[in-house]
Amino acid sequence: MTDLQKHNIRNVAIIAHVDHGKTTLIDGMLKQGGTFRKNQQVAERVMDSMDLERERGITIMAKNTALRYGDVKINIVDTPGHADFGGEVERSLNLVDGALLLVDASEGPLPQTRFVVKKALAKELPIIVIINKIDRSDSRIAEVINEVYDLFIDLDATEEQIEFPVLYTNAKTGVAHRKQGDTSADLQPLFETIISHVPAPRADDNAVPQLLITNLDYDPYVGQVALGRLTNGILEMNRSYSLCGLEKVTPGIKFSALYTFEGLEKLQVDRVEAGDIIAVSGVDRVVIGDTISSLEQPIPLPRIYIDEPTVSMTFYVNNSPMAGTEGKFLTSRHLKDRLERETLWNVALKIKLLAQKNMFEVCGRGELQMAVLIETMRREGYEFMVSKPQVITKEEKGQVLEPTERLLIDIPEEFIGIITETVSRRKGRMTNLINKGSGHTNLEFIIPSRGLIGFRNHFLTDTKGAGIMNTLFEGYEPWFGPIPQRANGTLVADRGGRVTPYASLAMEDRGELLIEIGSDVYEGMVIGERNKPGDLYVNITKEKHLTNMRASSSDATVTLRPPRRMSLDQCIEFIAEDELIEVTPESIRLCKMELDKSKRHSKPKG
Repeated sequence: MTDLQKHNIRNVAIIAHVDHGKTTLIDGMLKQGGTFRKNQQVAERVMDSMDLERERGITIMAKNTALRYGDVKINIVDTPGHADFGGEVERSLNLVDGALLLVDASEGPLPQTRFVVKKALAKELPIIVIINKIDRSDSRIAEVINEVYDLFIDLDATEEQIEFPVLYTNAKTGVAHRKQGDTSADLQPLFETIISHVPAPRADDNAVPQLLITNLDYDPYVGQVALGRLTNGILEMNRSYSLCGLEKVTPGIKFSALYTFEGLEKLQVDRVEAGDIIAVSGVDRVVIGDTISSLEQPIPLPRIYIDEPTVSMTFYVNNSPMAGTEGKFLTSRHLKDRLERETLWNVALKIKLLAQKNMFEVCGRGELQMAVLIETMRREGYEFMVSKPQVITKEEKGQVLEPTERLLIDIPEEFIGIITETVSRRKGRMTNLINKGSGHTNLEFIIPSRGLIGFRNHFLTDTKGAGIMNTLFEGYEPWFGPIPQRANGTLVADRGGRVTPYASLAMEDRGELLIEIGSDVYEGMVIGERNKPGDLYVNITKEKHLTNMRASSSDATVTLRPPRRMSLDQCIEFIAEDELIEVTPESIRLCKMELDKSKRHSKPKG
């Protein structure tokens, strides 16, 4: 029997919790793999290419790079660590034959890592465990390794999967050790472990070509670029192939370019071999999950399946009185084109066109994924409005089912009471409590996805910022009934104008303002949170009447409480069903769906 393994290629994914040093380790591997010239200036965290990734310190998009160690080409796929980006994770793992699990030497394997490890074990990928940041003063390496074993056992890993090799690294200095304190001064042990432990891809150059498209990119010069792993066969320029889509096979497609990866660059080539991670351009209307195969006898590969969307938000064309003053892209056509472009590469998102032409329903995996999309569009110059997130329900045998999440919480033990009470109010039920005697407690709950909308803010406040929370999609259960939302009403501007210090002072005992003095407001704009249920319409533009007894500057020394500045994520959690967020490149404002007070049924909420 012929050996179909490509011994000159290794394909690995790198898995880690947010901020455990994954991207820093890849930087070190690229430098030692000879990707950068000795004197080349390299940005830190080269793999975090989106501004949002650098700011939030998370990997959102799955990306890949390649380096050479001797005669072997190592393709490294960087996976997102957050369950909201499950679509990215699923596709990353389809490309590889093994995985590196990077764990912080002090924090250990955190809940979010669990999501990706579970997916990797289900695909029977061999895993290499890397204990990173071994130089930390609070490192507890032996306990962390035991926690990794516990995690594997908990996820039903097989005997072979539990026999994983362990390496100890300091990604910042670019050093890996097989045993703690050995004389290694570089990452050579890591490269050698990858080559010995990760199997070479099984691929036959003589078989029918099969390229499963797992990611899409866009290049301003060549248009859409499709990425994937060439499972079998050879692809060449100037030859015709077939595109196997969901519903039909399109024969006669040709490539305008073929690429392999070298370092962080795409390298244009005339021919690509089986087993490698490659990219092609020039294929029209390709979508993730399609297979490119031979012209005469196309054989499609199984399509990619990912977690279903659980949350939807409605995107509206901005129709507030301030519409069009700050953004470049304003119309429903702009909005529709941008959202459709997003779904070309982000398979976890679905767009539904609604009856009204100026509204679009966007379905995704969670608030964070939605917030990233909104923030990205905002920075690109789009102006639009979004509604409160809603959960996507299903109906079976006449019963309404709603999505549930497994909520994993790590908190100091003094907060157990308040957190348990808050979660139970949101219809969560506790399934596990582990107190390791270290002052921290791990709690697990099953909670409806609805109950998590707006929960993160309360959680951080209740735990004084010391808690860690993560969620994983669990399944569907019968509707849990009503869940209490924001208890307080809002302060709403009853007319347009500019916010004055005099009017703001009068609001001090009514609630907390969300906008600065001197800001422009319009009728129906939410300007603050009231300290009671029900909405209160106020004149926030009121000037002080001057008399001949007092000068206009006589109360210039009044000190006002500073307004509460809310981020986009906090706004998404804050708004009620009848409110919208107005998003522009320069501002984030809150307003009522119906701006005109006379058309609204003003009844207290509670």
